Amino acid sequence: MLSRLLPLSSPRLAALTAVTAAATLTLGLGATAQAAPSADANASGVAAAAADSPNPFAAAELDGLRARQLTTWHAGQPLTHWVLALDEETAARDYTGGVFFLYAPATGDRGFFRNLDVLASTVKDPGHVVIADAQFIRSHPRSEVRYGDPARPDLARVVATSTIWM
Repeated sequence: MLSRLLPLSSPRLAALTAVTAAATLTLGLGATAQAAPSADANASGVAAAAADSPNPFAAAELDGLRARQLTTWHAGQPLTHWVLALDEETAARDYTGGVFFLYAPATGDRGFFRNLDVLASTVKDPGHVVIADAQFIRSHPRSEVRYGDPARPDLARVVATSTIWM
């Protein structure tokens, strides 16, 4: 099954880019982002100082996911933002016969992965499971990365979760 990609001009990508740019400028990361190394945070469990953290995923309990900073380049300028990706152990598992998709079981809503400069509703490679949409994660008490057939989410395997305790 081919992954369905959204064009760069999609409204969701434009909103995500605007929010990410605003957060980057607010945090003062714009000029120093190039020198900042990628950082892993919150590998499992809730960060103690979630309210003080620039990590928008700090309040989430992560299982099979890790938060990290990702630097991309737009018009020659570095833009650093936080994303969720599969942790090393989860990414190393054997996956055959399906695709990864982001799913909120309480509502049936679907999220998107960021694959370079496009948003993808599904990806085949565990290395391409990159969630940059903090709003989706924060607006759903439980979000799951599932592997299988997106048309049958109830039968797909849950490989990673993000839980926000209300």
